[in-house]
Amino acid sequence: MLNPIDTDAVIRDGCISGAFPGEMHEGVAWWVAACFVVVSRARQMAVAHDGHVTTRGFHRRFCRGAINAQHFSCHVADLGEANEAQLVHAMQALGSSPGALLSTTRDGGRQTVTIRLYDAEGKLLAEDTGLAKVREMIATDRVPIPVNDQAKGRITMRRDLVETT
Repeated sequence: MLNPIDTDAVIRDGCISGAFPGEMHEGVAWWVAACFVVVSRARQMAVAHDGHVTTRGFHRRFCRGAINAQHFSCHVADLGEANEAQLVHAMQALGSSPGALLSTTRDGGRQTVTIRLYDAEGKLLAEDTGLAKVREMIATDRVPIPVNDQAKGRITMRRDLVETT
């Protein structure tokens, strides 16, 4: 695995979170997305971010990882900038699809990137509902790759799913 991470330090407490640069790099978003698609067996998902410039790079990588997960042909509904309530609403509008929210916080000179994964019911993924499996897949270098080009999913901008109220 190129540029490994400390999975126990970064994938914990119901999310994937770490300092950028340092504990996290954009490749982590790809790995997490591909593993999440396989673990959740997702054929589609909603993905949103907080609009922070750092988050946007992670968001792009996350979407690319999700559409390249084995044979799932996952369709990513890219919501762009949205909050948690808007993400959950979009997940429900898509027929109870899983989702992900990416964000960045800044504390002095340190940036922390966080990826929160949600199951099809809109609940945060927990250790026993898939987070441990995602961690294990990354730690053992079993990040899924596409079987072939026909197995690749697609990314569609879906701002129409984001409530503006």
